Amino acid sequence: MKKYLCKPCGWIYDPALGDPDGGIPPGTPFEQLEANWICPACGAGKEDFEEVK
Repeated sequence: MKKYLCKPCGWIYDPALGDPDGGIPPGTPFEQLEANWICPACGAGKEDFEEVK
């Protein structure tokens, strides 16, 4: 699965890890995150992430 970088702070969403503190279980693809999900490190919106190449 693809990883996504938070452009404002550099935090990386790794689907293999999910976002346990945010209630997102491991194995959840970025595309399936709710539209209102925010970066757990800085609070940036999903639109502020880009795919890690």
